[in-house]
Amino acid sequence: MSGGGEGEGTTLEFTPTWVVAAVCTVIVAISLAAERLLHYAGKYLKKKNQKPLYEALQKVKEELMLLGFISLLLTVFQGRIVKLCVPPDIMKHLLPCSLSSESASGGEESNASPEVSGHHRRLLAEEAAAAGYCAAKDKVPLLSLEALHHLHIFIFVLAIVHVTFSVLTIIFGGAKIRQWKYWEDSIAKDDYDTEHALPKVTHVHQHDFIKKRFLGLGRHSAILSWLHSFLKQFYGSVTKSDYATLRLGFIMTHCRGNPKFNFHKYMIRALEDDFKRVVGISWYLWVFVIIFLLLNINGWHTYFWIAFIPFILLLAVGTKLEHVISQLAHEVAEKHIAIEGELVVKPSDNHFWFHRPQIVLFLIHFILFQNAFEIAFFFWILVQYGFDSCIMGQVRYIVPRLIIGVFIQVLCSYSTLPLYALVTQMGTYFKKSIFDEHVQVGLVGWAQKAKKRKGLKATLGGSTQGGSTNGPSIGIQMAAIGRKEEPPQSDTQPANGS
Repeated sequence: MSGGGEGEGTTLEFTPTWVVAAVCTVIVAISLAAERLLHYAGKYLKKKNQKPLYEALQKVKEELMLLGFISLLLTVFQGRIVKLCVPPDIMKHLLPCSLSSESASGGEESNASPEVSGHHRRLLAEEAAAAGYCAAKDKVPLLSLEALHHLHIFIFVLAIVHVTFSVLTIIFGGAKIRQWKYWEDSIAKDDYDTEHALPKVTHVHQHDFIKKRFLGLGRHSAILSWLHSFLKQFYGSVTKSDYATLRLGFIMTHCRGNPKFNFHKYMIRALEDDFKRVVGISWYLWVFVIIFLLLNINGWHTYFWIAFIPFILLLAVGTKLEHVISQLAHEVAEKHIAIEGELVVKPSDNHFWFHRPQIVLFLIHFILFQNAFEIAFFFWILVQYGFDSCIMGQVRYIVPRLIIGVFIQVLCSYSTLPLYALVTQMGTYFKKSIFDEHVQVGLVGWAQKAKKRKGLKATLGGSTQGGSTNGPSIGIQMAAIGRKEEPPQSDTQPANGS
């Protein structure tokens, strides 16, 4: 295109240098500002000794780098993609909108604003070569440049909304969990006041935990017990008696030598460790996006039905976590009539799905992503195509989706996430967050050295029989602490740490 043509067709060859320099300056300045913001945020978190949150920030950087690479691929190969030609009949199946809607929208475009019309003219001009290339073969482009551009924008919107929603969930949920610090301080003070008092024998049914979790609805019926757990997640999901009993059960199982263990501080550290997994977009989540885009067919109302998946999963997770607390109460009440001292529950993986508490975190991750996907898709369609677009759907399908999305975000923040932070500590094993950061580093280094010594010993054929034979065995037990994905499956009970 020559410089004498319309401005919208001018190439860099005939664009004033000050325009190119000004645009580059703005883009580079914005990019550097964002990079510096993330850099200083990381320095602040390291200064405050918030390593889990710092690692979550690094995860966000990785996602941004992945998005940048996706953007680069789409930009570099867009010329080849729009020249992929297919028979016209293939493009008439599995459409998000009917062909009649396309013709109607084409008539409306003639009355569009000059800015919108100019945008479409530019895209049509860029696609002219590709369209002519395919038309010469009696075929059509597999994907237009405009559709590729819209897909490009959607991927960025999805990632940004997911990270934002995850951060908001952790902030609001963490704020509620931090309110439990008053309970922690109150329990610690009561324990100090009764430290030298003689333990007294009390009837099990006199404890508040048993009254609320065993003697009420669902004592004699499994169905009513599950129904009570379902309703409990909407009001007073965790009470002080729940917190005190589960806290004592954890300490007596894993920290018997340290009755003053700060359970609340440990729980916050464990939640921060889990956050770095929630904020990322794993491969199976991208698979879900691809499947959804495939099933987004006209008349199926996929957007509407898919909104119920995170809704149902969230209710199931909340019900299960409440039911774990009820099961702990039932175990104690059915085994004992009277007890001496405090009521102690027994943590166990048997109370969780497939004996794996980690499944709950996986489901919360999926719920948050899918809800973010719904909201991101709605706003993307709203901005890109308008409220009256055929992809948006009818109002009677839009309003329930938005209500469900807001409900999921609120319930997950104020009920499900705090429940998860407390109840998943009732597994058989503790998490590595039970140790302070410097203790974790020391134990991991100890375990690695022990493994090296054991390997060297095996290489020498066991010729060295002396030395520290107990050290390596203990160190190997603690090696699970260094795992990246799973919490340590160690039977070691720390004598202290907070």
